[in-house]
Amino acid sequence: MENFPVLSAILLAPVLGCVALIFVKEESIAKIRAIAVISTSISLALSLYILFAYDKAKGGYQFVEKIEWVRSLGISYHVGVDGISIALVVLTAFVIFTGVFVSWVGIKHRIKEHYLFLLLLVSGVFGVFISLDLIFFYLFYELAVIPMYPLIGIWGSANREYATMKLTLYLSFGAVFALLGILSIYFTAGHITGNYTFDITQIGKISFASNYQKWVFLPLLFGFGVLVPLAPFHSWSPIGHAAAPSAVSMLHAGVLMKLGAYGIIRIAMGLLPEGAQFWMPVVAVLCLINIFYGGMVAMTRKDMKFMIGYSSSSHMGYVLLGLATLNYIGVNGAVLLMFAHGIMTALAFALIGYVYDQAHTRMTYDFSGLAHKMPFIAVSFAIMGFASSGLPGFANFVSELMIFIGAFKTYPFQAVIAVFGIIITATYMLRAIRDVFFRQPMAEWEHLKDAATFVERWPYIVLIAVLLIVGFYPAILVDVINTGVVPLVDKINGVSVTAKAGM
Repeated sequence: MENFPVLSAILLAPVLGCVALIFVKEESIAKIRAIAVISTSISLALSLYILFAYDKAKGGYQFVEKIEWVRSLGISYHVGVDGISIALVVLTAFVIFTGVFVSWVGIKHRIKEHYLFLLLLVSGVFGVFISLDLIFFYLFYELAVIPMYPLIGIWGSANREYATMKLTLYLSFGAVFALLGILSIYFTAGHITGNYTFDITQIGKISFASNYQKWVFLPLLFGFGVLVPLAPFHSWSPIGHAAAPSAVSMLHAGVLMKLGAYGIIRIAMGLLPEGAQFWMPVVAVLCLINIFYGGMVAMTRKDMKFMIGYSSSSHMGYVLLGLATLNYIGVNGAVLLMFAHGIMTALAFALIGYVYDQAHTRMTYDFSGLAHKMPFIAVSFAIMGFASSGLPGFANFVSELMIFIGAFKTYPFQAVIAVFGIIITATYMLRAIRDVFFRQPMAEWEHLKDAATFVERWPYIVLIAVLLIVGFYPAILVDVINTGVVPLVDKINGVSVTAKAGM
């Protein structure tokens, strides 16, 4: 497969799935589901291929493809992956693959349109993670966000209109600021070199003025930080989680939030290293708001989707703390946690969606003793809760441990404070497990059915298996991620050394 355009195939598989769905009749449900499964299976298989075929000794961007698009403007279809982006491509492939099966059970009307928008969304996500051109990066970024509006607005639950409006306003403002930062980099780089290009690999070789980096880093941090979501721009996210259908919530929390963090890594930190050094100490403080505010609000929520939504904001605070360390172990931990949290939270929303589809309520106080009728779902939910709480044996534990070690080296005070966030997470997760599944059974829920068929159980089995495999053997991802982290951290710290030497 040396000359095979594997990244384009990963990207185009869901796109071709969308095209195929256009020609299928709405009532042909079996064909619709088959197309969705086949297209996402192809992306998953190829993403696993690039994970194991990636040359760790060589490092850098691999599986590169480049086609001139608008030569006069320096725009190219330029794709490639390093260790960081490979982990996120694999994450996306697992989440959409399992999300298709979750929708198989949960979506009952306008099935064709649902899968069409879902596949369109995930093609945008793949595009962001593989793009090495700033314009295509931004185009795919918008493509990943726009389908969220109809997916929530049409198939969402309570408050879907409000959720859609708030999501639109927040993400639109964020996208504008990100675009301003991208265009500023383009024109400034062109002015310096005389060669106007959106090529990330070429722009990355340019040393921008220190003051320029500090000022342009800020709109990029704000623009991409809205999607993370970085405090104080985080309030839209839990509302979006709560209103979205299960598969969309899986992608929203599992993948879309990572687009923001990836934008910070690839563009803000990668192209503006001095800006990163200047602003990341501020991020190290703001992320504590994510960790504690998200955790404390999650503790008070009785709606399970809201609980996981605020929990996601809290966990992304740990990701930001890891990035803010600007050292190898902290940044490695941040990227690994992006993967682990994506898998864990996809599992959480899938399980909550299954319960909601049968009981038509998500309130913890409405339930008691569901393990009596739903033992498979109960065990799966308990495993999810243990992973979220950072129990050893799961991918979340390894990633959070790396972040804490990295943070202790750079921000010991923030690290000590952040550790206490684990207690908060364990409190609301274990309480939810107890209240919903392991108290005295209630007669009104005797009609509930457990996930019994292969289609019903398959997505949960896959996601749990991934959490355990990476938890027991983290090197399968860490060794790859590290090849992307090392040059990034070296570049940032190299700026620091140079600056000090010149003083």
